[in-house]
Amino acid sequence: MFRHQGKSRTLKHNLRIAIILSFVAGIVNVTGFLELQQLTTNVTGHFALFINDVSNFNVWKGTIYFLYIFSFLFGSFTSGFLIEKYRDTKKLNVFVLPTIIECLLLISIPIIYKTTQLKNVDLIVCCLLFAMGLQNSFVTKISNAIVRTTHLTGLFTDLGIELSQLFFPKAHPYREKIKATIKLRIFIISFFFLGGLVGGFLCSRMNLKLNTLVFPAIVLMVSLLFDDFRYRIILTKRKYKQRKVARSNTHK
Repeated sequence: MFRHQGKSRTLKHNLRIAIILSFVAGIVNVTGFLELQQLTTNVTGHFALFINDVSNFNVWKGTIYFLYIFSFLFGSFTSGFLIEKYRDTKKLNVFVLPTIIECLLLISIPIIYKTTQLKNVDLIVCCLLFAMGLQNSFVTKISNAIVRTTHLTGLFTDLGIELSQLFFPKAHPYREKIKATIKLRIFIISFFFLGGLVGGFLCSRMNLKLNTLVFPAIVLMVSLLFDDFRYRIILTKRKYKQRKVARSNTHK
């Protein structure tokens, strides 16, 4: 799911990565809101607050919201830059790089917060927005803009449009494709919600607070390792089949 690109990428690949990343985003979203009282997976609300402060001539106060927006943008830029720079490196799966950086950030934040005097809330929010910018960018690239996992506004909009298309089969004859896309969006929304529930439980009921961020990092790392392990098994099977065919041809 982290490897297939272009024509080789199927709905199943997009569904798998959407489930994992929307689940991760849901945990980060709730943890950020409960512990930092800020939205940490999208910038829509921050942009509105930034405009409000600027319109009231509180430019300095609005600077922090600008930094939030810039952090998400910079995360998206960093992800896109890494993917473009190492795209032609065949030995390296470029989509793994942003995921590893995201994992390191999610693990580092609670460790730094607990072991040092660096407890600036705004800095932590910027780091989480950077991580979510990374995630949203690379999943958009790998899925050809089909999957987005860090915010739901566009998802609900697209879902509403596609549901309405089912009532007009003559204008939209490719019903199976529409149904497949609807299924994908429902899974993203559901697992974002599930991630939020898990994040809320770990953060509040288990009192893990920012340590909750370690859990989505583990989910990402396990997913990367499992994907790599599965890919190696597939390669081994292909090589075995090729050798078997080659041997049968030599005996003929």
